[in-house]
Amino acid sequence: MKTLQVHHYDAFSVIPYKGNPAGVVFDGDNVTETEMQSVACQVGFNETAFVLPSESADIRLRFFTPGHEMNLCGHATLASAHALKSKGVLSNKERITVETKAGIITVTIQTYAYQQHTMTMTQASPKFEMFHGSRASLAASVGIEEKDIHAELPIVYGNTGTWTLLVPVAHISSFEKMRPDNSAFPSILTEMPKASVHPFCLETYDKTADMHARHFSSPYSGTVEDPVTGTASGVMGAYWAAYIDEHLQPPLQVTVEQGQEMNKDGRVHVQVVKHQDNIDVSIAGHAAYVTSFNVTV
Repeated sequence: MKTLQVHHYDAFSVIPYKGNPAGVVFDGDNVTETEMQSVACQVGFNETAFVLPSESADIRLRFFTPGHEMNLCGHATLASAHALKSKGVLSNKERITVETKAGIITVTIQTYAYQQHTMTMTQASPKFEMFHGSRASLAASVGIEEKDIHAELPIVYGNTGTWTLLVPVAHISSFEKMRPDNSAFPSILTEMPKASVHPFCLETYDKTADMHARHFSSPYSGTVEDPVTGTASGVMGAYWAAYIDEHLQPPLQVTVEQGQEMNKDGRVHVQVVKHQDNIDVSIAGHAAYVTSFNVTV
Protein backbone atom coordinates (compact mmCIF):
# COMPACT_ATOMS: atom_id res chain seq x y z
CA MET A 1 0.00 0.00 0.00
CA LYS A 2 1.17 3.52 -0.80
CA THR A 3 -0.10 6.80 0.69
CA LEU A 4 0.01 9.89 -1.51
CA GLN A 5 -0.75 13.51 -0.66
CA VAL A 6 -3.16 15.27 -3.00
CA HIS A 7 -3.36 19.07 -3.02
CA HIS A 8 -6.74 20.52 -3.96
CA TYR A 9 -6.62 23.78 -5.92
CA ASP A 10 -9.51 25.59 -7.59
CA ALA A 11 -8.50 27.04 -10.98
CA PHE A 12 -9.91 30.11 -12.73
CA SER A 13 -10.94 31.70 -9.44
CA VAL A 14 -9.26 33.35 -6.44
CA ILE A 15 -12.08 32.09 -4.19
CA PRO A 16 -11.89 28.55 -2.78
CA TYR A 17 -14.74 26.25 -3.87
CA LYS A 18 -15.38 28.35 -6.96
CA GLY A 19 -13.86 27.75 -10.39
CA ASN A 20 -12.72 24.24 -11.31
CA PRO A 21 -11.20 21.84 -8.76
CA ALA A 22 -8.00 20.00 -9.64
CA GLY A 23 -5.92 17.56 -7.67
CA VAL A 24 -2.14 18.06 -7.78
CA VAL A 25 0.30 15.30 -6.78
CA PHE A 26 3.91 16.47 -6.57
CA ASP A 27 5.75 13.13 -6.47
CA GLY A 28 4.39 11.71 -9.70
CA ASP A 29 7.68 9.94 -10.46
CA ASN A 30 6.97 7.58 -7.54
CA VAL A 31 3.56 6.57 -8.86
CA THR A 32 2.76 3.98 -11.53
CA GLU A 33 0.23 4.69 -14.27
CA THR A 34 -2.21 2.26 -12.66
CA GLU A 35 -1.81 4.06 -9.34
CA MET A 36 -2.33 7.44 -11.01
CA GLN A 37 -5.63 6.21 -12.41
CA SER A 38 -6.63 4.86 -9.00
CA VAL A 39 -5.80 8.18 -7.31
CA ALA A 40 -7.80 10.15 -9.88
CA CYS A 41 -10.77 7.82 -9.44
CA GLN A 42 -10.69 8.19 -5.66
CA VAL A 43 -10.26 11.98 -5.80
CA GLY A 44 -13.21 12.28 -8.19
CA PHE A 45 -12.29 15.66 -9.69
CA ASN A 46 -12.56 16.15 -13.43
CA GLU A 47 -8.76 15.99 -13.54
CA THR A 48 -5.89 15.19 -11.22
CA ALA A 49 -2.39 16.22 -12.33
CA PHE A 50 0.82 14.39 -11.51
CA VAL A 51 4.11 16.32 -11.54
CA LEU A 52 7.12 14.43 -12.91
CA PRO A 53 10.67 15.33 -13.99
CA SER A 54 11.25 15.93 -17.69
CA GLU A 55 14.26 15.55 -19.96
CA SER A 56 12.90 18.09 -22.47
CA ALA A 57 11.12 20.70 -20.29
CA ASP A 58 11.16 22.16 -16.79
CA ILE A 59 8.49 19.74 -15.61
CA ARG A 60 6.26 17.01 -17.01
CA LEU A 61 2.54 16.74 -16.23
CA ARG A 62 0.19 13.80 -16.67
CA PHE A 63 -3.56 14.31 -16.35
CA PHE A 64 -6.15 11.73 -15.33
CA THR A 65 -9.93 11.90 -15.14
CA PRO A 66 -11.62 9.25 -12.98
CA GLY A 67 -11.96 7.19 -16.17
CA HIS A 68 -8.85 7.71 -18.32
CA GLU A 69 -5.74 9.78 -19.07
CA MET A 70 -6.01 13.11 -20.93
CA ASN A 71 -3.37 14.54 -23.27
CA LEU A 72 -3.80 18.05 -21.86
CA CYS A 73 -5.86 19.83 -19.22
CA GLY A 74 -5.86 23.61 -18.94
CA HIS A 75 -7.23 24.06 -15.44
CA ALA A 76 -5.01 21.35 -13.93
CA THR A 77 -1.95 22.87 -15.64
CA LEU A 78 -2.68 26.27 -14.13
CA ALA A 79 -3.40 24.70 -10.73
CA SER A 80 -0.09 22.80 -10.88
CA ALA A 81 1.89 25.91 -11.83
CA HIS A 82 0.26 27.88 -9.01
CA ALA A 83 1.00 25.07 -6.54
CA LEU A 84 4.64 24.72 -7.57
CA LYS A 85 5.18 28.49 -7.46
CA SER A 86 3.49 28.85 -4.06
CA LYS A 87 5.56 25.99 -2.61
CA GLY A 88 8.79 27.62 -3.84
CA VAL A 89 9.65 24.74 -6.17
CA LEU A 90 10.01 27.12 -9.14
CA SER A 91 12.03 29.68 -7.14
CA ASN A 92 12.14 32.92 -9.13
CA LYS A 93 11.17 31.44 -12.49
CA GLU A 94 8.48 33.43 -14.25
CA ARG A 95 8.36 31.22 -17.34
CA ILE A 96 8.39 27.44 -17.39
CA THR A 97 8.08 24.80 -20.07
CA VAL A 98 5.77 21.87 -19.45
CA GLU A 99 5.95 18.51 -21.19
CA THR A 100 2.50 16.99 -21.85
CA LYS A 101 1.18 14.28 -24.13
CA ALA A 102 -0.08 17.10 -26.37
CA GLY A 103 3.46 18.49 -26.70
CA ILE A 104 5.56 21.03 -24.82
CA ILE A 105 3.69 24.13 -23.72
CA THR A 106 4.82 27.31 -22.00
CA VAL A 107 3.38 28.73 -18.78
CA THR A 108 4.15 32.30 -17.69
CA ILE A 109 3.57 33.19 -14.04
CA GLN A 110 3.03 36.74 -12.79
CA THR A 111 3.06 37.21 -9.02
CA TYR A 112 1.09 39.93 -7.23
CA ALA A 113 0.56 40.85 -3.58
CA TYR A 114 -0.43 38.17 -1.06
CA GLN A 115 1.08 35.43 -3.25
CA GLN A 116 -1.58 35.73 -5.92
CA HIS A 117 -0.44 34.47 -9.30
CA THR A 118 -1.75 34.87 -12.83
CA MET A 119 -0.81 31.93 -15.02
CA THR A 120 -0.79 32.14 -18.81
CA MET A 121 -0.37 28.97 -20.84
CA THR A 122 0.05 28.43 -24.54
CA GLN A 123 -2.27 26.08 -26.38
CA ALA A 124 -1.66 23.75 -29.29
CA SER A 125 -2.42 25.14 -32.74
CA PRO A 126 -6.20 25.04 -33.21
CA LYS A 127 -7.80 22.42 -35.44
CA PHE A 128 -11.45 22.22 -36.51
CA GLU A 129 -13.59 19.50 -38.07
CA MET A 130 -17.22 19.95 -39.11
CA PHE A 131 -20.01 18.13 -37.29
CA HIS A 132 -22.27 16.21 -39.71
CA GLY A 133 -24.57 14.51 -37.22
CA SER A 134 -28.17 15.21 -36.25
CA ARG A 135 -28.70 18.66 -34.78
CA ALA A 136 -31.98 17.53 -33.21
CA SER A 137 -30.37 14.53 -31.50
CA LEU A 138 -27.45 16.67 -30.34
CA ALA A 139 -29.80 19.26 -28.84
CA ALA A 140 -31.83 16.55 -27.09
CA SER A 141 -28.68 15.00 -25.62
CA VAL A 142 -28.00 18.18 -23.64
CA GLY A 143 -31.63 18.86 -22.75
CA ILE A 144 -32.53 21.62 -25.20
CA GLU A 145 -34.38 21.83 -28.52
CA GLU A 146 -32.94 22.15 -32.01
CA LYS A 147 -34.36 25.67 -32.28
CA ASP A 148 -32.14 26.69 -29.34
CA ILE A 149 -29.00 26.10 -31.43
CA HIS A 150 -27.71 29.20 -33.19
CA ALA A 151 -29.00 29.22 -36.76
CA GLU A 152 -26.01 30.95 -38.38
CA LEU A 153 -22.90 29.71 -36.56
CA PRO A 154 -21.46 26.26 -37.37
CA ILE A 155 -21.24 23.30 -35.01
CA VAL A 156 -17.63 22.09 -35.14
CA TYR A 157 -15.19 19.84 -33.34
CA GLY A 158 -12.34 22.00 -32.02
CA ASN A 159 -8.94 21.12 -30.62
CA THR A 160 -6.16 23.12 -28.95
CA GLY A 161 -4.91 20.03 -27.11
CA THR A 162 -8.01 17.84 -26.82
CA TRP A 163 -11.15 17.48 -28.94
CA THR A 164 -14.49 18.98 -27.92
CA LEU A 165 -17.67 19.67 -29.89
CA LEU A 166 -18.45 23.40 -29.94
CA VAL A 167 -22.22 23.94 -30.02
CA PRO A 168 -23.28 27.59 -30.54
CA VAL A 169 -26.50 28.36 -28.65
CA ALA A 170 -28.64 31.38 -29.47
CA HIS A 171 -29.59 32.60 -25.97
CA ILE A 172 -28.19 32.26 -22.47
CA SER A 173 -31.63 31.37 -21.13
CA SER A 174 -31.16 27.88 -22.64
CA PHE A 175 -28.26 27.05 -20.34
CA GLU A 176 -30.23 26.71 -17.11
CA LYS A 177 -32.44 24.01 -18.62
CA MET A 178 -29.54 21.90 -19.96
CA ARG A 179 -29.47 18.36 -18.55
CA PRO A 180 -26.85 16.26 -20.35
CA ASP A 181 -27.30 12.61 -21.28
CA ASN A 182 -23.58 11.92 -21.61
CA SER A 183 -24.16 8.27 -22.53
CA ALA A 184 -25.85 9.40 -25.76
CA PHE A 185 -22.86 11.42 -27.01
CA PRO A 186 -20.87 8.65 -28.78
CA SER A 187 -23.79 7.63 -30.99
CA ILE A 188 -24.34 11.27 -32.03
CA LEU A 189 -20.70 12.34 -32.31
CA THR A 190 -19.97 9.64 -34.87
CA GLU A 191 -16.93 11.43 -36.30
CA MET A 192 -15.32 11.68 -32.83
CA PRO A 193 -17.28 9.56 -30.33
CA LYS A 194 -14.84 10.25 -27.47
CA ALA A 195 -15.18 14.04 -27.70
CA SER A 196 -16.83 16.15 -25.01
CA VAL A 197 -19.69 18.57 -25.75
CA HIS A 198 -19.24 22.30 -25.17
CA PRO A 199 -22.34 24.52 -25.65
CA PHE A 200 -21.57 28.25 -25.70
CA CYS A 201 -23.21 31.56 -26.54
CA LEU A 202 -22.36 35.21 -27.05
CA GLU A 203 -24.75 36.38 -24.31
CA THR A 204 -23.32 36.51 -20.77
CA TYR A 205 -24.42 37.01 -17.17
CA ASP A 206 -21.40 39.22 -16.47
CA LYS A 207 -21.37 42.18 -18.85
CA THR A 208 -17.56 42.28 -18.74
CA ALA A 209 -17.41 38.75 -20.20
CA ASP A 210 -17.64 37.98 -23.92
CA MET A 211 -18.80 34.35 -24.03
CA HIS A 212 -20.68 31.95 -21.76
CA ALA A 213 -20.31 28.17 -21.77
CA ARG A 214 -20.95 24.82 -20.15
CA HIS A 215 -18.85 21.70 -20.69
CA PHE A 216 -20.28 18.18 -20.69
CA SER A 217 -17.80 15.34 -20.36
CA SER A 218 -17.27 12.36 -22.59
CA PRO A 219 -19.01 9.37 -20.96
CA TYR A 220 -15.64 7.60 -20.91
CA SER A 221 -14.16 10.16 -18.50
CA GLY A 222 -16.19 9.13 -15.47
CA THR A 223 -17.53 12.66 -14.90
CA VAL A 224 -20.62 14.55 -16.08
CA GLU A 225 -19.70 18.24 -16.28
CA ASP A 226 -16.55 20.34 -16.02
CA PRO A 227 -17.24 23.58 -14.10
CA VAL A 228 -14.72 25.89 -15.85
CA THR A 229 -12.78 24.54 -18.81
CA GLY A 230 -9.42 26.01 -19.82
CA THR A 231 -8.58 24.14 -23.01
CA ALA A 232 -12.14 24.35 -24.35
CA SER A 233 -12.11 28.10 -23.63
CA GLY A 234 -8.97 28.34 -25.75
CA VAL A 235 -10.83 26.57 -28.54
CA MET A 236 -13.67 29.10 -28.15
CA GLY A 237 -11.24 31.96 -28.71
CA ALA A 238 -9.92 30.23 -31.84
CA TYR A 239 -13.54 29.64 -32.97
CA TRP A 240 -14.21 33.39 -32.60
CA ALA A 241 -11.24 34.18 -34.82
CA ALA A 242 -12.15 31.50 -37.38
CA TYR A 243 -15.95 31.84 -37.63
CA ILE A 244 -17.15 35.04 -35.92
CA ASP A 245 -14.49 37.62 -36.80
CA GLU A 246 -12.55 36.16 -39.71
CA HIS A 247 -10.84 39.47 -40.50
CA LEU A 248 -9.40 39.91 -37.01
CA GLN A 249 -6.20 41.96 -37.13
CA PRO A 250 -5.02 42.92 -33.62
CA PRO A 251 -4.70 40.32 -30.84
CA LEU A 252 -8.15 39.22 -29.74
CA GLN A 253 -8.84 39.25 -25.99
CA VAL A 254 -11.86 37.17 -24.97
CA THR A 255 -13.14 36.59 -21.43
CA VAL A 256 -15.10 33.38 -20.99
CA GLU A 257 -17.45 32.92 -18.04
CA GLN A 258 -18.42 29.43 -16.97
CA GLY A 259 -19.70 27.55 -13.93
CA GLN A 260 -22.61 29.77 -12.92
CA GLU A 261 -25.15 26.96 -13.30
CA MET A 262 -23.06 24.84 -10.90
CA ASN A 263 -22.40 27.67 -8.42
CA LYS A 264 -18.73 27.47 -9.52
CA ASP A 265 -18.39 30.90 -11.14
CA GLY A 266 -15.02 31.21 -12.91
CA ARG A 267 -13.25 33.21 -15.62
CA VAL A 268 -10.83 32.22 -18.37
CA HIS A 269 -9.02 34.94 -20.30
CA VAL A 270 -8.16 33.93 -23.86
CA GLN A 271 -5.79 35.65 -26.26
CA VAL A 272 -5.78 34.87 -29.97
CA VAL A 273 -3.15 36.18 -32.37
CA LYS A 274 -3.73 35.56 -36.06
CA HIS A 275 -0.72 35.11 -38.31
CA GLN A 276 -0.66 34.52 -42.04
CA ASP A 277 -0.52 30.73 -41.74
CA ASN A 278 -1.68 29.94 -38.21
CA ILE A 279 -3.41 31.11 -35.04
CA ASP A 280 -1.66 31.35 -31.65
CA VAL A 281 -3.90 30.77 -28.65
CA SER A 282 -3.16 31.21 -24.95
CA ILE A 283 -5.33 31.11 -21.84
CA ALA A 284 -4.84 32.85 -18.50
CA GLY A 285 -6.37 32.63 -15.06
CA HIS A 286 -5.85 32.39 -11.31
CA ALA A 287 -6.04 29.56 -8.79
CA ALA A 288 -6.82 29.20 -5.09
CA TYR A 289 -5.49 26.64 -2.62
CA VAL A 290 -8.28 24.75 -0.82
CA THR A 291 -6.88 21.83 1.17
CA SER A 292 -4.63 18.75 1.14
CA PHE A 293 -5.55 15.15 1.89
CA ASN A 294 -4.13 11.65 1.63
CA VAL A 295 -5.12 8.87 -0.76
CA THR A 296 -4.00 5.25 -0.37
CA VAL A 297 -3.38 3.06 -3.42
